[in-house]
Amino acid sequence: MVVPNLSVSNNVRVAVKCIYLLLCLFVLVTCAPAPNLTLTPTLYMNQKYPAEAIPKQLQTTQPKLYFVTDRFLADEWTNREPYSSERSPSMALGEVTMSFGKNKNWDELVNSSNTVNRKDDYQLNIIDADEIIRFPSTPLPFTVVNGQIKPVIYPGYKVYQKRKKQFKEILADLLTQANGKEVVLFVHGYKDEFEDAAYSLANLWHFSGRIGVPIFFSWPAGAGGLFGYLKDRESGEYAVYHLKETLRLIADTPGLDKVHIIAHSRGTDIVTTAMRELIIETRAAGQSARKKYKIENLILAAPDLDFGVARQRLIAERFGPAFGQINVYMNQNDSALKLAQRTMTGNRFGRLSPGDLENIDKRIFANLQNVHFIDIENVNSSVGHDYFVSNPGVLSDIALTLQTSVRPGGKARPLLHISGNFWRLSKFYPYDFPIVENASDIKEHKR
Repeated sequence: MVVPNLSVSNNVRVAVKCIYLLLCLFVLVTCAPAPNLTLTPTLYMNQKYPAEAIPKQLQTTQPKLYFVTDRFLADEWTNREPYSSERSPSMALGEVTMSFGKNKNWDELVNSSNTVNRKDDYQLNIIDADEIIRFPSTPLPFTVVNGQIKPVIYPGYKVYQKRKKQFKEILADLLTQANGKEVVLFVHGYKDEFEDAAYSLANLWHFSGRIGVPIFFSWPAGAGGLFGYLKDRESGEYAVYHLKETLRLIADTPGLDKVHIIAHSRGTDIVTTAMRELIIETRAAGQSARKKYKIENLILAAPDLDFGVARQRLIAERFGPAFGQINVYMNQNDSALKLAQRTMTGNRFGRLSPGDLENIDKRIFANLQNVHFIDIENVNSSVGHDYFVSNPGVLSDIALTLQTSVRPGGKARPLLHISGNFWRLSKFYPYDFPIVENASDIKEHKR
């Protein structure tokens, strides 16, 4: 009688299951919305899009967005896809010109930004892309003298210092032309190409009232293939140093008042890892990370983070006080995070519920009071993962956060309180009535 090798059989089943889940992630997960002007936020159903507050030079259908990237150059430079998914040891600062609709003028765009059911599609298109600065490759050589680390002063080191100076000069000039001396920094997620990040930021920045200087950090995601998710995870780890350098340069720029960071999916891991290391570094120097980096709002949308890991790496390191506030957007029906959760281990941060918190977590968050977990109702998406830019209510709350920096619960951000630090964003947020075509229809409906 032949006894079957059950351990081998189980291993095969586990391997097949893992391959199936990875295939599901490859087929289903996408972090980028379609390249069109997204649905009008519900916020602008009862008030006008803030066009009058936007400086004249920004009242255009072809604004410039800025980027920092450590992607390797594509084999052939094109405006939409100038970079590949390969890693580059040197980072670059550049700009893209984004077109909002073909042959549209500013007044038409403003009108459409207040309209629920648009007659025309406003396709987003990158019509020009240019590098402004290219940094030397990292790591830079160093030496150790009497136990102290010293940089090696060679031509590449001097060029690096020069590029840092140029970066801050360029940003300082942009701040004088911006709608507020602020920076809105967006960090994309898994599978996103360079252009996808530009489209997401274009929607976020435009519907937030074009606040500050819009910058997207584009790390080398988009490896593709069956194991693309795992490759992108490691590329995200690779990008942490360059993001830290970017945050240092932004913080050291003269004239900066505040920074808003919006991170999505796997981008939340890159951002929180980079900030954790900077917080530890700053604390060791006897400084305040809150004052040094001036980060007013940290927005984590559908974070693809293991909550157990986040507890040990973020909460244990007293992460929260370094920011004005932290908003974590969550969706229990996020199919992409559900698959990621089954592939990896532990609850994903983006699918958290009050019952997932231990009593010690609740006490810590209650004392902090600046960390807000926001559950999203009525997410209309086959995957439910890109709601941070496609859901009109979520986009409204992000806009209100950037515009006011107020915390949830008051008239300015009327989220529904669940318990502790948990809130709910209702279907028609920030209003309590269905979405209708325009403000006059709203008044009629409320009667």
